[in-house]
Amino acid sequence: MITLKKPKIVIVGAGYGGLMTTVRLQKLVGVNEADIVLINKNDYHYETTWLHEASAGTLHHDRVRYDIRDVIDRSKVDFVQDTVVEIKKEEKKVILEKGEVEYDYLVIALGGEPETFGIKGLKEYAFGITNVNSSRQLREHIEYQFATYNMEEEKNDNRLVIVVGGAGFTGIEFLGELTNRIPELCHEYDVDSHKVKIICVEAAPTVLPGFDPELVNYAVSQLERKGVEFLIGTAIKECTPDGIIVAKGEEEPREIKAETVVWAAGVRGNSIIEKSGFEAMRGRVKVQPDLRVPGFDDVFIIGDSSLVINEEINRPYPPTAQIAMQQGEVVARNLAALVRDKQDLETFTFDNKGTVCSLGHDDAIGVVFGKKVTGAKASFMKKVVDNRSLYMIGGAGLVLKKGKFNVF
Repeated sequence: MITLKKPKIVIVGAGYGGLMTTVRLQKLVGVNEADIVLINKNDYHYETTWLHEASAGTLHHDRVRYDIRDVIDRSKVDFVQDTVVEIKKEEKKVILEKGEVEYDYLVIALGGEPETFGIKGLKEYAFGITNVNSSRQLREHIEYQFATYNMEEEKNDNRLVIVVGGAGFTGIEFLGELTNRIPELCHEYDVDSHKVKIICVEAAPTVLPGFDPELVNYAVSQLERKGVEFLIGTAIKECTPDGIIVAKGEEEPREIKAETVVWAAGVRGNSIIEKSGFEAMRGRVKVQPDLRVPGFDDVFIIGDSSLVINEEINRPYPPTAQIAMQQGEVVARNLAALVRDKQDLETFTFDNKGTVCSLGHDDAIGVVFGKKVTGAKASFMKKVVDNRSLYMIGGAGLVLKKGKFNVF
């Protein structure tokens, strides 16, 4: 009797896209049909869209993560905790820090990295909102500044200046949480709240580019009311140990002194994409409609490292959790088809269910099913969106364990 070799499906990265692919695929493919391997650096998944809360200190960092082994079927999926170093696509191998794995089909879902646009000093002196540990570091740094300010004989007011670079989604959501947290910190450490300065610097001519102008105005006025100063159309030229140097248009550059600089302006694809020789733009590969890499029928790329064009405006869709999860569902179905020797693959069409941007625990703006929402109603919708992503990966059990229920 001839036993045919089972195809080996390797998924690298357990973010929204990679984990969604895994949990859908384990339901679609029988244990005798394929071997499934999931590789991730950590043994946990973290909700990237919640990191701004952990960074500001309004949500404990353990709330934003859960164990990968709790949501995968371990009888069907082999989980490997290791770091991907390179992908050798001609040899069909994934090179890891502690070894290598061969594949028949590969799903690259490695997520994005901060885009610093070559600004001097950012990597060295600015904090990022990129993973659980960077969020913890930022939260602890801010608390340390308040505690130290209180204890100093000679007060250094720059300790209470927080600069946020970028007024996109992450920047605005972080500012929303920060404006909720600052009064608590002031109370905790006996600091006069009038001494605290929060400055948001954005090079683009508007806050939240591409968002509805009416909602943007609402967000800006709410944050300004809570003490945020916006410097729009202003570029960060350099980050220094003492703060930042900014310039607006043709004006002379000037220095803003701050002990805390947070960089929240832009994501690029994973550097492993370029290192592995894929043709990419800022680490993102323009994938085929079925989400495979042009010229490589055995490699799919999804999430922040993939580039999908919105035909209506002929621009790439911004990398979001929503798009990554939808891609994961399509890739799982396409892999199931390939395993069964079906070559007719599904094409990916993004179904935009709406976008909600949080402005703190009880305020938000958004467009949901085509309708504009603000305030408590939008904040409720944001929590629904957060709970839905948990439900889609780990069902009701994960929602009960990690979900957000303080809806008002």
